[in-house]
Amino acid sequence: MPNERLRDSMQSNGFSPAGLASELGVDPKTVERWITKGRAPYPKYRREVAALLKERENYLWPDVLPADKQIAVSESELVKTYPRRYAVPNDLWARLLDQATDFIGVLAYAGLFLPEQTDLIGKIKAKAKSGTKIVVLLGDPESEAVALRGAEEGIGGAMAEKVRNVLTYYNQLEGVPGVFVGYHDTALYNSIYKFDNEMLVNTHILGCPAAHAPVLHLKELAGGTMFQTFSDSFDRVWSRSKNVWTHEHGKVKP
Repeated sequence: MPNERLRDSMQSNGFSPAGLASELGVDPKTVERWITKGRAPYPKYRREVAALLKERENYLWPDVLPADKQIAVSESELVKTYPRRYAVPNDLWARLLDQATDFIGVLAYAGLFLPEQTDLIGKIKAKAKSGTKIVVLLGDPESEAVALRGAEEGIGGAMAEKVRNVLTYYNQLEGVPGVFVGYHDTALYNSIYKFDNEMLVNTHILGCPAAHAPVLHLKELAGGTMFQTFSDSFDRVWSRSKNVWTHEHGKVKP
């Protein structure tokens, strides 16, 4: 059965079978068989192809790993669990921010703690200048979702004010190339802080401020699904978010 996902990804990234074969150092007929006959490459080539096409291995070849192996790999993506957000070491936030080179993403209602505890804005400007994509998604302070979260935390309208307060930081990024700051009206079950292939997922619990809720530290592994599940959620919110300055919808990175 042809591998249409591989064919489409190659076309989207400008690769012919011969071109991809040249990059990998294999015969073009081998690549043709991967496409037309649905044959799976050896693990070494799967990793290289996924990197070249900017796709996940388990997207291009969903049936390669048996279910039990996929579960084991996904479990290994969990680096550590913190019982409270304030238990996450400051140097971990700093390391993730400093080491990210491709993508930094923030999905929260406000996340006011982050620019307050780090030189976030200065670092983001430097990162964007060097080519890192920056996406910050904040709750629309006029939305029902923000009002509901404020009520759930017992702080009422203070949640909307926290969004407006954090925006005073992010307003410093207006006009910076490579930076998208948007409003969303989504009911969040987690706040997600994504740094390339690592992320911190701050769970949301009814009646509990986010600072007192558990945080998962995840690192993406080939063949795993947990990291990608949260990453896909981030992208869905991003695609429906509106730029806080131009009110245009966000665009998911190809």
